[in-house]
Amino acid sequence: MGQNVQKLIGTLDGFSHAVGSVVRWLALAMVLVQFFVVVARYVFGLSDVAVNESVLYMHATLFMLGAGYTLLVNGHVRVDIFYNQFGPTGRRRIDLLGHLLLLMPTMCAILYWSWPAVSNSWGILEGPISVGGIKAVFLLKTLIPAFCILLLLQSASEVLRLLFGGETRD
Repeated sequence: MGQNVQKLIGTLDGFSHAVGSVVRWLALAMVLVQFFVVVARYVFGLSDVAVNESVLYMHATLFMLGAGYTLLVNGHVRVDIFYNQFGPTGRRRIDLLGHLLLLMPTMCAILYWSWPAVSNSWGILEGPISVGGIKAVFLLKTLIPAFCILLLLQSASEVLRLLFGGETRD
């Protein structure tokens, strides 16, 4: 594998790893805030819409921004019943075709079709989902193109690895 390609793969993987390292802390924050919400509601009889919505925002952020990292560490679920029956070359071909014919076109389509809604949301600084909620739905909608871009970047790294390195991640 050429040194430039290897450097590009390392950069893309490093970016996904950095995003994953930051986003993973949202899981802990989400659990703590949800625990606080439950205790506040059932022990003290207190409730706040914005705090409740913050759990939804953290959950969405965790999954949307963590998808590229999950691809990096091969954490996505495989449903292909034939994949394990193939050797390394067959698996590499399936992975390559999956990235080039399924994942990348799908992410491009979602990015293309979601952009007007995200742009409009930013244009009006779209407000809360519920009365008293977080006044940042535009940020929540921004997770959609961010998700697509992060998956596209990591998918490009995987394609380069498959084409020039021949590795499969089992």
